[in-house]
Amino acid sequence: MPQKSPLPVRNGVNATRLRIPDTGPWRTIHEYVLETFGHIDPAGITSRFHNGEVVDAAGIPLGTHSPLNAAEFIWYYRSLPEEPPLPVQEEILCEDEHLLAVDKPHFLPTTPAGRYVQESLLVRLRHRLNMPDLVPIHRLDRGTAGVVIFAKNPETRGAYQLLFENRRVSKTYECVSTLNDAPGNLAARFPLTVRNRIEKVKGVVVSQLVSYDTADSGLRPHESWHRVKGRRRTDPIPGANSSSRIELLRYGPPPRHAQGPDLGLFRLTPLTGKTHQLRIHMAMLGLGILHDRFYPDLWDDAPDDFNAPLQLLARSLSFTDPLSGAPRVFRSTRRLVEAPVAMDPEVAGEH
Repeated sequence: MPQKSPLPVRNGVNATRLRIPDTGPWRTIHEYVLETFGHIDPAGITSRFHNGEVVDAAGIPLGTHSPLNAAEFIWYYRSLPEEPPLPVQEEILCEDEHLLAVDKPHFLPTTPAGRYVQESLLVRLRHRLNMPDLVPIHRLDRGTAGVVIFAKNPETRGAYQLLFENRRVSKTYECVSTLNDAPGNLAARFPLTVRNRIEKVKGVVVSQLVSYDTADSGLRPHESWHRVKGRRRTDPIPGANSSSRIELLRYGPPPRHAQGPDLGLFRLTPLTGKTHQLRIHMAMLGLGILHDRFYPDLWDDAPDDFNAPLQLLARSLSFTDPLSGAPRVFRSTRRLVEAPVAMDPEVAGEH
C-alpha cells in the first residue's frame, strides 16, 4: 500500500514523492536531487531545502546536509508555472457521500500531466468543491470527453477502485469516423468484435500492434481471469490482449458542412482496457476516429484546435454499487459535434 503523504494537498495538487537510493556517488539527498532535476530549476531546489519544504515520511524537514541514507522517500511541492485557462467546462452529473460523477470536456486532462496542472479536471474540482481528498477512480485521455467517476471518501475509495481492477464496470463509448465504403456495404459488416495484441512502451506516445502465433488465435482476452480471487491475472496473456465490440448506430452527411464524405456514428464497448485501445481498433478497420492526432498516423505537435475535438465520447458507465448493492448508471449529456444527422432505422434502431 502506498505511503500516505506527510504533506497536505496544496493549491489542489498533491505533494510529489521521490524515492532516494540507498547508495551512490552523492553525499547528501540535496546532491542527488540536484543531479536528477537540477537542469530544471537548481536555485529553486536549493531554496526548498533551505526553507524546510522537503520532508521525510514523518514530515520532518530535510536540509542541504542531510545524508543520502537519511530517508527512503522525500516529499515536496512542485513549482507551478502559469497556465492559460482552457476554454472548456466540466459538468457535475451526480454526487452522493461516496462518489462524484463528472462529464469531462474534450481537451481537459483528468489529472495533472505535463504543462497541465491547475487546468486538469481533478485540480479544478478540488478547488471548486473544496474537496482535497477527491481522487479519480479511473481516467480518460485528454482528448476524450465523457463520464469520469471520482471517490470523495478515503474510507470507501478502495471498494470502488476494486470494481475497476476486477473489471466489474461496464462502459460504452461513441465515436464519429469517415466511412471507407458505401454505407450499405459497411452496415452489413456490423456489429463486430475486434481482438488484437497491443503493447505500450514507456516514453513512446502511441501504442503498438504486436503479432502473435497462430496457435494463440481465438482466445478471449477479457475472459482471462483469476477466478479464485476474482482479479485480473498478472502473468502475460498469450495471443490477443485487447477486445472491443463495435456497432454502427447511424450514418449520413456531415452536420457542419454542405459537402463531404458520409460519416458514421459508432458505439464502442471495450471488453478490455489497453491504452488507446478503441482508437487503435477503429483505425485498424480503416475508420480512424475523426480528428485523432495519433492513429492511424501520428501528427506533428501543434496547438489545440478547439473547433476540432477528437470525436470520442465516454457515453456511459455502470456497475453494481459495492456498498449498497444498487445498480448505478452514469450517462454523459454531451454530444459529438460531428455526428451525422441522418439516421438509417434499419441500421440503428432507437438511439
